[in-house]
Amino acid sequence: MTKFPKQKKTNYSGIVKKSILINATGDKVWKKISNIAGLSEWVLDVKKTVYLSKIKQGIGAIRNITFDDGSQIEEHVVAWENKKYFSYLAVNGLPLRVYHATISIESQTRKLTCVTWQSYLNSKKMTKKEFDEFVSFLGSFYQSSLENLKSKLEK
Repeated sequence: MTKFPKQKKTNYSGIVKKSILINATGDKVWKKISNIAGLSEWVLDVKKTVYLSKIKQGIGAIRNITFDDGSQIEEHVVAWENKKYFSYLAVNGLPLRVYHATISIESQTRKLTCVTWQSYLNSKKMTKKEFDEFVSFLGSFYQSSLENLKSKLEK
């Protein structure tokens, strides 16, 4: 029987970035994505999102996301430029030490908008294989959610 060396668990860093072009005005796209408690309308597998702060938009807004499988993530908005982008940190609920994400929009023409969802992450101790699988999952999750956003906004 062959023994495989035990994979070392350590911290890994990575970036996930996905973009999509949507046939809709920047205002229409921003209205949908800036409703930070309306994730179930376009982000896959989100059961509900609730505010944990009195602030509903902008820096200081806090949300708790519950997914269909019962898992939860708490996120804090840390940067906001109206009709351009917002950034948030996940403070618990992920197998990560750091998760900083930004969703931004850029008008290409009057009725064509590019949406980009990008994140930097640093793992809790895991193997390289576990980290690579998580990064791959996150990339697929972003892409599928952006495609869902596109289909909702282009109706």
